[in-house]
Amino acid sequence: MTRVSRRRLLGTGALTAAGAVVSASAAPSAAARTAPATADVVIVGAGLSGLTAARDLVAAGRSVIVLEARDRPGGRVYGLPLGDGTTTEGGAEFIGPTQDRITALTRDMGVETFKTYNTGKNVYYRNGTRSLYETDGILGAVPPDWGVIDLQIALFKLGDMIKDVPVGEPWKAPKAEEWDAQTFYTWSRSNSLSSGARFLMDAFASSTLSMRSQEVSLLYLLHYAAAAGNESTPGTIDRLINTKDGAQESRFAGGPEQVPIRLAASLGDIVRYNAPVRSIVTGSGGVTVNADGITVSAERVVVAMSPAIAGRIDYSPALPASRAQLTQRYPMGSIAKFIGVYDTPFWRADGLTGQSIADSGAIDATFDNSPPDGSRGILMGFMNQANIRKLDGAPESEVRAAGLDSFRKLFGDKAAAPRATAIQRWDNETWSGGGPTGIAPPGALTAFGPALRAPCGPIHWAGTETSDYWTGYMDGAVRSGERVAKEVHAAL
Repeated sequence: MTRVSRRRLLGTGALTAAGAVVSASAAPSAAARTAPATADVVIVGAGLSGLTAARDLVAAGRSVIVLEARDRPGGRVYGLPLGDGTTTEGGAEFIGPTQDRITALTRDMGVETFKTYNTGKNVYYRNGTRSLYETDGILGAVPPDWGVIDLQIALFKLGDMIKDVPVGEPWKAPKAEEWDAQTFYTWSRSNSLSSGARFLMDAFASSTLSMRSQEVSLLYLLHYAAAAGNESTPGTIDRLINTKDGAQESRFAGGPEQVPIRLAASLGDIVRYNAPVRSIVTGSGGVTVNADGITVSAERVVVAMSPAIAGRIDYSPALPASRAQLTQRYPMGSIAKFIGVYDTPFWRADGLTGQSIADSGAIDATFDNSPPDGSRGILMGFMNQANIRKLDGAPESEVRAAGLDSFRKLFGDKAAAPRATAIQRWDNETWSGGGPTGIAPPGALTAFGPALRAPCGPIHWAGTETSDYWTGYMDGAVRSGERVAKEVHAAL
């Protein structure tokens, strides 16, 4: 399908990303490949964190060059082409209460938001049985499984533990060593008895982190929830999982990619695309950043990307062991988004929100991605952790069939016959390596957590993984950009 080829050229997966390899006919001259440039600060990555840092540093009077490997801004914020000239949210999607910094940036860029469709009942598919449940009751987004009382007791315990985790510094929690020595899976099995409660806790880890509960540190998950707030509002699990009053409350008119696109446009030609950074050399005079097509000399460099991808850059001299070891212990989640496009959002007529949770099939959660006027139906399904790993290397036809089988199971036969489909494989995407964020397994935070943000000489770190509040979200990315801009400006 031509849509697949175009998507990959935009940097979405199996093919070598644009800018890493060029054909002989398009190859630049030797001079162009090594074009020199100078600036006060060079920023690696034109996602929300890198662009925010660039905006603030330019406003402070500093000269900046931003180097981006892709041919577009936004990073994990991406408008996925649907083959008809329109797009849908291929990556980061939602915005909610207490996400103050992305809200402010969205307003500054003139992008409007609208409420996620949330009228009707959600679908719950468990043990081969499909059931429906209300979302405006006391349980909110939690399905009324027979183990729900068991679950509520466990969530109450988690809520108390979350209060003891310092936002931005979870390794300083009183029980940090104990909590970081176990997975969320281990804790959930020790603090619940029913299969229903255990499945829903696994589903929480999968839907928020795209990781199996066996893979994530309990301390990391506690901090992830503690960070789901702001300086005046404590974070909670409810805010993470809920649509109404939660992290999934609203969407962006025209797609969230409008924010980085407009921000990059406001910065002009200081943002250089198709320029993956290969090495960063630190010397007495500052740093030299070598990228495809350009070499930049600067006093400071900001690496604005996930730890795992930042670790692919060649640093000379080598990074301190704590930072180098961190990059080896902060993997990305495994996730793909599967999209079905329909003439109408038919599930609404059936009294459904389009949201679901499932314990089997390729898709374990869904949302209504339709435009605000409902002029057509767009159903989005998350293929998380083991589900997408099972399809690694599978042809698109097999992935499509698996996605449509899940849609049919959840929403009926109409869902199996969309007029178009699309898929965004973040786990196969060269410059992200997964999503939605980097995750700490047991032992990583207590041993290497401080290295997330600590500068290494003139090298500074940004990216949503380094944020205090809303780590893993667009708000965290913006916060990290604002933080690192102040840090660099003070150091110059």
